[in-house]
Amino acid sequence: MERRLAAIVCADVAGYSRMMGADEAGTHAAFKAHRSAIHPIILNHGGRVVKNTGDGFLLEFPSIVGAAEAAVAMQTLMAERNHHLPADRAMQFRLGIHMGDVIADEDEVFGDDVNIAVRLESVAAPGGLAISAKAYGEVGRHLSVALLDAGTHRFKNIKEPVGVWTWAPEGAGAAEAKREVTSLAQQYRTAIVGVLPFVNLSEARDEYFSDGLTEDLIHALSLQSFYRVLARNSTFPFKDKNVSTRLIAREIDATYLIQGSVRRAGSKVRVTAELIAPETGEQLWTGRYDRDIGDIFAMQDEITTSLSTAIATEIFRAEASAPPRMSHDVTAWDRFLKALSHYYRQTKEDFDASIALCKEAIALDPKLSIAHAYLATIQIQGIQFGWIKSTRELWAEGMALAETSVRLDPRSSFAFSILSWAHALEGHYEAAMDAANRAVALNPYDMGARGVLGICHFVTGEHRKAIELFSMAAQRGNSDPRYQWAALNAFSHYLLGQYDATLSWAREQLYINPNHMQALAVRAAALAQLGRSAEAVEAKEVLMSSYPNLTVERHLRNFHWKQAADVEHYRDGLLKAGVPAGKLTLVQTDARRAADF
Repeated sequence: MERRLAAIVCADVAGYSRMMGADEAGTHAAFKAHRSAIHPIILNHGGRVVKNTGDGFLLEFPSIVGAAEAAVAMQTLMAERNHHLPADRAMQFRLGIHMGDVIADEDEVFGDDVNIAVRLESVAAPGGLAISAKAYGEVGRHLSVALLDAGTHRFKNIKEPVGVWTWAPEGAGAAEAKREVTSLAQQYRTAIVGVLPFVNLSEARDEYFSDGLTEDLIHALSLQSFYRVLARNSTFPFKDKNVSTRLIAREIDATYLIQGSVRRAGSKVRVTAELIAPETGEQLWTGRYDRDIGDIFAMQDEITTSLSTAIATEIFRAEASAPPRMSHDVTAWDRFLKALSHYYRQTKEDFDASIALCKEAIALDPKLSIAHAYLATIQIQGIQFGWIKSTRELWAEGMALAETSVRLDPRSSFAFSILSWAHALEGHYEAAMDAANRAVALNPYDMGARGVLGICHFVTGEHRKAIELFSMAAQRGNSDPRYQWAALNAFSHYLLGQYDATLSWAREQLYINPNHMQALAVRAAALAQLGRSAEAVEAKEVLMSSYPNLTVERHLRNFHWKQAADVEHYRDGLLKAGVPAGKLTLVQTDARRAADF
């Protein structure tokens, strides 16, 4: 358990019991729809859902300003959604807001300050909010709406009286707040993914397996922070229903749908799945997995991991190439998605464009965690590919971007993976391992995190363990350019003296990126170690033609491997291949202008 300062927002629905009595199914569906609509507002203000209750939810924010702004935005949006509904169908939340010291245990929060937020909820008017005087003192001057002093209240089981301020959308400044929340709700409308129940093509007794696989996949995909995944209750009502995917998507507001089937025959099972864009009907990805049943839970977990890794990567690609959803002002999210579209093309020119666009996104919204993580990734990869000059300032910037990404989104496995990677490349071995383990814990299905854990083993000299993790990641997530598993496998095999395997993996990497500097270099070194001198010279010439300023000294400057013997082993291969050892003074004498690799 830990203690931390936090802002707490507690919500419930006014008159929920009455509404459930009149229309149980309709009320439940409406509540879920409203909750999904306000979820982006919570995320945009840095909040997280601590837990959902039958008729409400509990939220935690790192900033009281963010909590209060989110509360105003949520209630303004709800007023807009209720505007055209009959009075008996309008659903109004009451929000209580407080700040203070909370006890955090796993994902839950406890303490008197949480209880005060719960009590404040009862004071709020339907559709409005009640905030403690303590919190109002910190946030009042930052809000664009006027709050009213509701005096001092005594609450059950709360020792001291609590000053209360209130607000409702009908009050002063509501129109301005409404315009603000409309913009916020659209600004970061991330993709929404729905997983339809997998169809059981076997006997009825196997229904548990197809349903269990669907639920596991929903859970695995929900651990990503790039998109939102609809809960089981949103998609399972369509089980065994002959409804078009386009209509389902419109009903649940899904950007992408995943559907599949499970067929069992004796001791074998076949799972097929596809990712579709329902509005166009385009099939974005399809996969088939044939497995022996054996330990059914282990097999189900393995299929879930493979499915979630492949699907997550394809959603990234689809979002990167999708046209902007908004037609008005350019937003940080627009800039980021444009950066992503360039990044996936994997050329030097596109890397330059992607870096510029990520910087624009961060300038528009410094709190956009994923833009920081990708900018760090692209810059570091650019150095490794030989497309960007390596400087201490650039490495320091990459580390700062990774640290900022984690701070902005401490629940992101990807952010912790990039932080681990940056630490590993800088030779901070313990910090790298800690961050990698945190990434795996946050999302056990993230093959990128598993592979980054392999990088931690690689830089400390544990190459067999590294190969195990790299190979696992390459098998299940080999189309994701964020991770260069083939190049990493090439290096691990080289340092074990397995030079033929090095050549195979280097070839694999060069299929994807023919100018990958590190793959070209390790290929030349491996050929030299095998005694294939003529081929080594030819490989060295290809390397030097693309990177004429490359020397062994400059190249190894960025290799902070723990074992000196590993560095010397690699140095030996490069020198045997004929790569120049030191400065190319005949070509250029000004070291400050010479490219560092």
